[in-house]
Amino acid sequence: MSENTPTEAAQHRALVELDGKDLPAFCPNPRMPIWNHHPRVFIDVTHEGEGKCPYCGTVYRLKPGAVIKGHH
Repeated sequence: MSENTPTEAAQHRALVELDGKDLPAFCPNPRMPIWNHHPRVFIDVTHEGEGKCPYCGTVYRLKPGAVIKGHH
């Protein structure tokens, strides 16, 4: 019996780059197909510059030089 290895799709999770105007970040995002929806969760990218959806693994990352207004 061999070990299960991650598929190529699992290794290359979706990446969404955000600008300050795109906040607050949430998943599923409007560009995701309806069949792929899960409960909406908000992703905190303001502290680390990056966050990951706990349901689908999509990574949300701030674009370099993104200006965040009104978020603490």
